[in-house]
Amino acid sequence: MNNYDYDVLVIGAGIAGFVASVTARGLGKQVCIIENRKTGGNCTSFTCIPSKALIRAAHISHQIAHLTDVGLSLDRPISPSTSKVMSHVRSVVQQAYEKDLPETFEKIGIQVLFGSPDFIDNHRISLNGQILAAKKFIIATGTRPLIPPIQGIEEINYLTNETVFELNELPKSMIILGGGVDGLEYASAFGRLGVETTIVEMSPRLLPNVEKEVADLLTEYMQEDGIRILSGTKAVRFSKTADKTILAVEHSESGSGQIQADAVLVTIGRKANTEGLSLEKAGVNYGPKGIIVDEKLRTSAPNIYACGDIVGPYQLASMAEYQGIIAATNAVLPIKNSVNYKDAVFVIFTEPPVAYLGLTEEQARQKYGDRIRVYRFNYNQMRRALVDATVRGIAKLICHHNGKLLGAIYWVKLQRK
Repeated sequence: MNNYDYDVLVIGAGIAGFVASVTARGLGKQVCIIENRKTGGNCTSFTCIPSKALIRAAHISHQIAHLTDVGLSLDRPISPSTSKVMSHVRSVVQQAYEKDLPETFEKIGIQVLFGSPDFIDNHRISLNGQILAAKKFIIATGTRPLIPPIQGIEEINYLTNETVFELNELPKSMIILGGGVDGLEYASAFGRLGVETTIVEMSPRLLPNVEKEVADLLTEYMQEDGIRILSGTKAVRFSKTADKTILAVEHSESGSGQIQADAVLVTIGRKANTEGLSLEKAGVNYGPKGIIVDEKLRTSAPNIYACGDIVGPYQLASMAEYQGIIAATNAVLPIKNSVNYKDAVFVIFTEPPVAYLGLTEEQARQKYGDRIRVYRFNYNQMRRALVDATVRGIAKLICHHNGKLLGAIYWVKLQRK
């Protein structure tokens, strides 16, 4: 068939979908984007924007508590109130959403529709009782929180990244299920805002993709901040009392036990939004981790591409933006580009924050043996470190013996006195 309503139809109006639609429109194509919830996607409403606003508030609270580190003092002690922190976070989200309004994209010629589409075949979808046809499709439906099948979890009012920012006041205590990047960032923020925080992580080691030396230091200093970290610990069963949630756990070494808190935040991972799309009818292959694509971001249906969290392998806004450009240009241009993740930079917004890229020393030695060189630089050797009173930290560079950079990590912590 040649009678198409659109040159490109994008499903999902998050970062990946928006960038893909704007790119395709910029290349002169007639574009429509469909969203079943709210434009802006996870990044605006549930992840990047609200979490970083929360982290910023926690950082300021911590700075106030350590004014003496830079020679400042208060005439009288103060204790910052956190009663308006979450309302502030929501206000930031609303301001960010103003940039993602449908009208913003309609002004440049992109039609924005709402609803839950499903494929009829690889060129047609059904939406709200209407059939729409497109020459090319780009799927960017993202992910949602993965909820583990722990006994009793459905009987408690657990929180996820989609609900935690609806809180009006911070709880006094919180259990965070999952010690990955999201769990650690939330723990760092809530802990510094005065919430008694416990991380429960099944793996014996946090952040396996981060240099072990730095991951261990991060764990140590988060514990120094009062955050309880239970690694190598399995969450077994939830139960409730009148005012507390109780979690029965099993530790790989110390055996069974119980912990309790006012709130539970689930951050163990994400689940791909593939349901309801009738991908089988379009000939699009997918699995538990999302839609399967090649290095051009093309699915098993040659006219359908996918990008963003729905394809992975990294669920980051920056990666979604990068993939959105690749998917759109490959969909409409004769020259196809391949994705390249070798130079991806990762940042964990804990306190201290961690930035890294490439291979860890352990990974480099597994691949290259003794043909590597490791260079370390202590942050306290920099004059800027003295000025900022941030003299604890390291930079570590892992190089091939021929000088090629294989990996790097950078970590800095505020010096306490």
